[in-house]
Amino acid sequence: MLSTRLALLAILAGGLPAAGQTVRVATARQSADTAVTDSAAVDSTAKTAKPKADKPARLLRVGAPDIEIQHLRPADQRGLNVFESPKEEGVPFTGFKLNWGGAFTQQFQNLTHTNTATPKVVNGTDANKLIPIGSGFNNADANLYLNVQLARGIRVALESYLSARHHQESWVKDGYFLIDGSPIESPLLDRIMQYATLKVGHFEVNYGDAHFRRSDNGQTIYNPFVGNYIMDDFTTEIGAEAYLRHSGYLAMVGVTGGEVHGQVTAPGKRGPSYLAKLGVDKKPTEALRIRLTGSMYKTDRSVNNTLTSGDRAGSRYYDVLENTASTETAQAWSGAIQSKMGNMVTAFVVNPFVKYKGAEFFGNVETMTGAGASELQRRTLRQYAGDALYRFANDQLYVGGRYNVVAGELPGIANDITVTRTQFGGGWYVTPNVLSKLEFVTQKYNDFPLTDIRSGGQFKGFMVEGVVAF
Repeated sequence: MLSTRLALLAILAGGLPAAGQTVRVATARQSADTAVTDSAAVDSTAKTAKPKADKPARLLRVGAPDIEIQHLRPADQRGLNVFESPKEEGVPFTGFKLNWGGAFTQQFQNLTHTNTATPKVVNGTDANKLIPIGSGFNNADANLYLNVQLARGIRVALESYLSARHHQESWVKDGYFLIDGSPIESPLLDRIMQYATLKVGHFEVNYGDAHFRRSDNGQTIYNPFVGNYIMDDFTTEIGAEAYLRHSGYLAMVGVTGGEVHGQVTAPGKRGPSYLAKLGVDKKPTEALRIRLTGSMYKTDRSVNNTLTSGDRAGSRYYDVLENTASTETAQAWSGAIQSKMGNMVTAFVVNPFVKYKGAEFFGNVETMTGAGASELQRRTLRQYAGDALYRFANDQLYVGGRYNVVAGELPGIANDITVTRTQFGGGWYVTPNVLSKLEFVTQKYNDFPLTDIRSGGQFKGFMVEGVVAF
C-alpha cells in the first residue's frame, strides 16, 4: 500500500520539471503540418550572403480547439478566471453553428478518517462507527456539452452529466438561452444589447463568484484544488437573469422558481427566489486585475430549496465521516455541510479577486440565514474562504493553498458548530485541455454533540486528480 502511494507521488513529481518547457499552442484551423521556426526573416540582401545551416524545425505539439460559438467561456485552460459568459463576441457571426464538447475527470483517493462519537446502536448496529476506507480510484465523472449558435449574439446551451457519483445514469444538468444580441434589425435594440444580456431557461444561478471556480462533476479544470468549499453554493433553477455590463461594471437581477425541479402543486408552500449581483472587474495595469462582487439570494417559502445541496454530482471526498452503511450514491455529499434551509433562506456573499502577474487571491465572505420546513426559528451559518495561488512556467504550473471555515447553527444541534478545512497542492497543465492535480487536505469538525458521528471528526490525506476538457 505504501509503495503504491509513493509510486503515484513519484510519477507526478517526476513529470513536473518537463512542464516548465514552453508548449507551442495552435488552434485546430492551423495545419498540423506547419513547422514553427525561430530563425529571423531573411531580406533580399541575404541572397548574396554565405549560406547558413538550417535550424531544425520545431514541430507543432499542441492544438487547442477553435472557439466557434459567440460569448462562450472555453471549457479548457483558456476559461480560467472567466466568470460570467463574456460580453465580447469572441468570434464573428457567420451563420448557424453547432458545437459539441466534453469534460472527464477521475481521482485517486488516499484519505483516512477518525471520530470520537459515542456508540449509537440502531437495530444492533453502531450508527456512529465509521466505514473503513483506504486508497484507491474513484469512479470517473463525465460531462457532455452542446452549444448552438442560432443567431448573432444568441445561443442555446445544454449540459448533461453522463456519469456522476450521485446520478450514475445520464442526467441533464441545465439548458438555457443566452441572448447578447437582437434578432430584430433595430438600431435602438442593437444599442441596448451592447450592454445588456438576458439568460432564460433552467440554469446554474449566478449567486457569488465561487461557483465559477468549483468542480462541476466532470468539469474540474477551473478548480485549482480537488474539493469544493465545505458549504458548496450551487444549484440550478428555472427562471431568468438580466445583466447590464459596461467598462468593467456589472449589475444583475434575476428571478427563478426557487427549486431545482419545476412544480405546480402546493402553491401556498412555494414562491419565487430573487437574485441580485453588483460588481466591478478592472485592469489598472497590464499585470494587475481586480474584481469585487457582492451577491444576494432570497426565497421566503419553498418545499425544497437547494442552494447548498443542489450539486447532483456529489463531493470529491468519498465516504469520509460516514458510517458502515454508507454507499457511493446515497452518501454522495460526504465531507460537505449543507445548510438544510429548505423552506426559506436569505444569503449574502462578497467575493474579492486579485491577480498580479502569476499571483492570485480569491476570497469568499458569506452569511446565510433561514430555516427548514419544521423549524420555528431561523438559523445563521457563515462561511469564509481564501485561495492563494502562484502560476508560473508560462502558466503551465501552479502551487497554492486554501483555508475554508463554516461556523454557525445546524438543525438539531443546540450549540454552534465549526468545520475547518485546509488544502495545499498544485497542478500541471500538460496541454490547455489536460490538467493533473495533487492536493493534501485536512478537515476537522468541532463542537458537534457526542451522539453525532461527526463529533471529534477529522479526515486527512492526499488526492490526485486528472481532467480532460474540450
